[in-house]
Amino acid sequence: MSATILFSTTARVLRQLTHDRRTIVMVIALPLVLLTLVYYLFQNSPGTFDRIGLVMLCVFPFVLMFLITSIAMLRERTSGTLERLLTTPLHKLDLLFGYGIAFGLLAAVQAAAATALAYWAFDMHTAGSPGLVIVIAVADAILGMALGLFFSAFAASEFQAVQFMPLVAFPQVFLCGLFVARDQMAGWLHALSTVMPLTYAVQGLQEVGGHPDPTGLMWRDLCVVVGAAVLALGLAAATLRRRTG
Repeated sequence: MSATILFSTTARVLRQLTHDRRTIVMVIALPLVLLTLVYYLFQNSPGTFDRIGLVMLCVFPFVLMFLITSIAMLRERTSGTLERLLTTPLHKLDLLFGYGIAFGLLAAVQAAAATALAYWAFDMHTAGSPGLVIVIAVADAILGMALGLFFSAFAASEFQAVQFMPLVAFPQVFLCGLFVARDQMAGWLHALSTVMPLTYAVQGLQEVGGHPDPTGLMWRDLCVVVGAAVLALGLAAATLRRRTG
């Protein structure tokens, strides 16, 4: 890897993002709108938003980043941009980590905005620090980005990339403990949830919600999420080829 090429790639991706206003609106504004809907949906159920809204702070970034990055990388693959880039001194890791840094910065803005709305506008209460909520939400967004980069290799069109949402993202949302506590699931469903990284992001946030100080379980869950993101980036690197045809 080259630091110069890495930061040049990061700058290129950031320029593309800033020129695409619809993407910026989707990444930053859409979670705020959805979080607002969740708040008013449970407005008459005291304490429910503290539990559901907290989980949504990692679910929304995960799903959106998966969708956006899978389509963005697919465009680079199918347009020939990726093939041209890989004929230069650009290393695969320069490209992937450049994406990671760029979308990580965007995820940080997204997580900060959503967390601020939840705590200050909707008076969400957690025993732990809002800063830890942001850290876990950003890590989860980067995980969604990494999975999106990997699964883009298996799509031939943007429509196919969107079709991976029900396959990759939705089962994780259903089994992460949002709708039913994991210890109340059937054994095979509990086993499936154990191998799904979103489960650990949700569990980490629940630890922040229930404990004033960081717990060992929270740190473990955060490490699992980060490790899964690194693994997904490694798998994504394996799908990058210097020729797309």
